[in-house]
Amino acid sequence: MKKLILDVDTGVDDAQGIMVALAADDVQILGITCCHGNTSLENVLRNTLRVLKVCNRLEIPVYRGNSEPLLAKRTHAGDFHGKDGLGDVPDEDAPGLELLQEEGAVQAMIRIANENPGEVTVVATAPLTNLAVAAKVDPSFPAKLKALHIMGGNTESRGNTTVCGEFNFVADSEAAYVVLDRYTCPTYIATWEFSCTNSLPWSFCDTWLAQDTPKARFMERVSSHTRKMVQTERYQKELIGEPGFNTCDVYAIAAAIDDRVVTEHEEVAVTVELAGTYTRGMMVLDHLDLLKKKHKVFILKKIDKDRFQRLLMNALK
Repeated sequence: MKKLILDVDTGVDDAQGIMVALAADDVQILGITCCHGNTSLENVLRNTLRVLKVCNRLEIPVYRGNSEPLLAKRTHAGDFHGKDGLGDVPDEDAPGLELLQEEGAVQAMIRIANENPGEVTVVATAPLTNLAVAAKVDPSFPAKLKALHIMGGNTESRGNTTVCGEFNFVADSEAAYVVLDRYTCPTYIATWEFSCTNSLPWSFCDTWLAQDTPKARFMERVSSHTRKMVQTERYQKELIGEPGFNTCDVYAIAAAIDDRVVTEHEEVAVTVELAGTYTRGMMVLDHLDLLKKKHKVFILKKIDKDRFQRLLMNALK
């Protein structure tokens, strides 16, 4: 069994990723840690519990993490995901926050890693605040992980939030810098451009959401707002570059649960720009080895789209 901690800021694509992980037969989710990001932390917590409820998996522990970045001003993606993060779809039967664990997210991460040394993979689809704080609280924590999978950053300075910045790295650039500096476990990064170039046909999305199941009906409702946003001509041409269905966070989670999903990657040292007027939050790839960093990350390049689509289809069955 693959042992995972999911670190999320549950918007629509995080919800899709959580559902993909829940449907995997050989995956044990040890906990879900929540962070500010797509929406406020309170909404993230509620959204995570909503996803677990529709999947009948409320036994999985959910932990409250950081509600704001280390230094930067708080930013959200309400225009994209809906103000509540899940399309502003009313849910009168949503689980209450009393189901949350009393233990905080950072403390839970450290404890779980100590209980399972060398066995835990963290998949981070949120700003990296929780992981940065965990490394500061316990400097030995990063070395105890089996691997770290990140959705974030970019490779070609293509921004989706600022001119050159991807949302998760812009939302807490200092945290991204700390994580890419301190975490020396095998690290895999699904960047913004990677998700764009591996987008799926919209016809697949229609088939995926048309499954006659409670999970599919839930996902169809909560993703309606986002689908309208991303199907506009401007978004498809200017932000994605290649028309298609792009579920960013799922790529990182799929790579963590199925080793055969990724068919091509690049190994390179990276860091994050913190001072640039236009480039703050941009991930920098050191192809010339000028940074002299021993630790290199794996930048994901291509996927087996058929295998990826099967994971998505299975998630809504």
